[in-house]
Amino acid sequence: MATMATCAISISTLPRNRQRVPSPIFVRTKQSQRRFLLNTGNLEVCNGEGSVEKWRVGVSFFPSFLKKKGKSSEEIKAELLQAIEPLDRGAEATPEDKERIDQIASELEAVNTIKEPLKSDLLNGKWELIYTTSRSILATERPKFLRPNGKIYQAINADTLRAQNMETWPYFNQVTANLVPLSSARVAVRFDTFKILGFIPIKAPGRGKGELEITYLDEKIRVSRGDKGNLFILKMVDPTYRVSL
Repeated sequence: MATMATCAISISTLPRNRQRVPSPIFVRTKQSQRRFLLNTGNLEVCNGEGSVEKWRVGVSFFPSFLKKKGKSSEEIKAELLQAIEPLDRGAEATPEDKERIDQIASELEAVNTIKEPLKSDLLNGKWELIYTTSRSILATERPKFLRPNGKIYQAINADTLRAQNMETWPYFNQVTANLVPLSSARVAVRFDTFKILGFIPIKAPGRGKGELEITYLDEKIRVSRGDKGNLFILKMVDPTYRVSL
């Protein structure tokens, strides 16, 4: 009958993982067999003849359920809103602020569940612009008292593919546009009518166009990216609002 030997399996890891090393584990094995049940870093195994064999392994000792869980969309949104709050819609954002906002927005985009936003009813309604990198919208080249200091809104009808941008104090300018689908998430924007001070209509020039991709959508937050590289983050304020045809 084969005799049995008790061997100590000692687990030594690289210095950066040293704090994660468990106590030595004793496994009873037959002389003629070697079984490795737990592996991490450098594994030293005493065989049945009393000698020590060293093995280099790359399998983590720690099970997958102990790994850090990714942030939820609610946690990412809370982080994003907190980062945006002091930036005056982006007008006060430093290059470092912009990089941070873009990174958090990318995290949110990665957990987007609405893959075809142009077909979603969540797109309908009146959205408030809370952050953008667009200098033309923020008018950062003007003195602060000449910028659009009131809230800025964008309304969308998903069924008729109509959009409306609305400034408030002090100019109350508006513009309406047709949205031409380029994919299930991307549209070409064709502006048709400007309203100066909210009531003087002017036909939009032929150059009044662009493209917009909706990269995140839920019932509260929408993230979009434009063809000139600008980022737009909006929050829902009135899901019942409709753009006039």
